[in-house]
Formats: sequence, structure tokens, C-alpha cells
Amino acid sequence: MSAVIPADDIRLDGRVAIVTGAGRSLGRSYAIALADAGAAVVVNDVDAASATGAVAEIEARGGKAVASVGPVGPADTAEQLVEDAVTTFGRLDVLVANAGVLRDRVLWKMSDDDFDAVVATHLRGTFTTGRAAATRMREQGEGGRLIVIGSPAGQFGSFGQSNYAAVKAGLVAMARTWSLELARADITANAVIPIAMSPMTGTIPAYAELYERYLAGEPIPTEIRRDKGLGSPEDVAPLIVWLASDESQSVTGQAIGIGGDRLSLYSHPAVLDADYSEGGWSASGINAAWQARFAAQAQTSGPPSRTEG
Repeated sequence: MSAVIPADDIRLDGRVAIVTGAGRSLGRSYAIALADAGAAVVVNDVDAASATGAVAEIEARGGKAVASVGPVGPADTAEQLVEDAVTTFGRLDVLVANAGVLRDRVLWKMSDDDFDAVVATHLRGTFTTGRAAATRMREQGEGGRLIVIGSPAGQFGSFGQSNYAAVKAGLVAMARTWSLELARADITANAVIPIAMSPMTGTIPAYAELYERYLAGEPIPTEIRRDKGLGSPEDVAPLIVWLASDESQSVTGQAIGIGGDRLSLYSHPAVLDADYSEGGWSASGINAAWQARFAAQAQTSGPPSRTEG
């Protein structure tokens, strides 16, 4: 389905962005929204037809884009993306590291290949593209924007997704680390935690029927948009545009959720409580402290009843 981005007064004229995994779904909506706001976009996808299709849609809307086909993960792909941006449009200002895959299995059935494929695309792919983009942005000396794409799975855990949850949690930590390392270069780094209708959403049993109705053109019910924070890919895209803009120049190291009608800010990990034992702790002492002080504060696994982001 074609993206429909609402009109907005935040502009990105003169900026150049790379969006990985931009051939369809969320990545495509990010690329289109950035182009609608005036940015020139390098559209990356492993599938050539998807990448060129997204470019054609952007150009039909009056935007500027070029396709760059290849799998994220290898450093060569990352360097080619930056080269395509600079060769075609003269500079690089924004990276949206979106590309990803799923290989869902419970722990005892997950193979090494299942684990490694997800790590290679999400975590290594974001690292190599982030490194290449940051290197170019530092050379330009005019700042920049690094935007990584997390997931509620990385915030809360997700049954059958040891690999996916781990890399998505890692991406948030990576963005926070980059925010520290790149601050002097005026390069921000943030994580977006989207929840939206996508082929991945369609694999979740609780949302499978809703996803089919969405594909058939039915609107997402208001209670789903608000209470579950679940909307379309186009609902996520304005956050990408804002994070790419001058208006967000003081925002860095954050994990920001968006979906449907809800915008949310995730906390940094924090120590909930602490106790002390002079000279150190014995196992029995830890047990006593746990029962008396910590047990009531223990956090449950998985998302809360209302999905936060």
C-alpha cells in the first residue's frame, strides 16, 4: 500500500538520508516521509525490485531518491551506501538503520544460523552503517543524525525471540553509547521503538486477523490505536522526520516509542533499590534481603498489559 504522510511544516530541504531496509513496510514509509519533507534519500534494500519501486514512488511524489541494493551487515555494503549518498547528492546528514530479519524459535530449537542471521543484519548491520555514516558526518563537520530502530521486544523480552529481543535491546545501548561518543561532533543518536502493522506484526497470533483486515483496507480501530499504541507504518514516520530535523538537535541518547495515537519515552535502566552488608554478602544473607526488601519490587517478564510502545 502507498504511504500517505500528512502535511507538516518541519522541512529537511538540502539534507541527504540513507534508509536501510527501505523497500517495503516501515522502512519504505520512513524513506517516503523523509523525501516528502525535502530530503534526498538513498533507498537500500536487499531486493532490487523493492528498492527501485520505492524510488519510483518517491520520484512520483516529486522527491529525490536513488536505489542502493545490498544486504546490510558487511562493511562493504555500509561504505557503498555512504558513497552512493555522497556521489549522487553530495553529502550525508541522516542514517536510519532499519533493515532487519526474523528467525523466531524458542531457545531449545533455535539454531546457530537462526541466531547469527538476526545478529548479522540488525546488530552488525547497524554497527557497520553507523560507523560509515558517522565517519562521513565527522569529516563534513556539520553534525548529523543517527537513528536506529528498536522494538518493544528489546524493552520487555518476547517469547520465541531470543535473537531478536537481544539485538533490539543492544541497539538501544548502542545508540546511547554513540550519543556520548559523537556529542562533540554535533551528531545525535537515538532509538525509535515503533509498533505498527507490518509483515512481522502479522506473525503474532493476537494480531493476525487484525493485520489481514488492515491489508484489506479496513481502518485500524480507535481502541487499538490508543490502548495498544498500534497503527500503520505511516504513523511512525513523523518521528523519523522530527529526529532528522534541526528541531531535535538537543535530543540524543533517547529511546522514543511511537505507534497509532501514542508517543512515548522509555526510561534508561535504573537501580530500583539497594541494601548493604558490611564485609560483603553470603548466599543466605542475600536470600534474607531478597525476601525482606527486594521481592515485592521484582519486575515481571514481558510487556505490561497495555503494550508500552
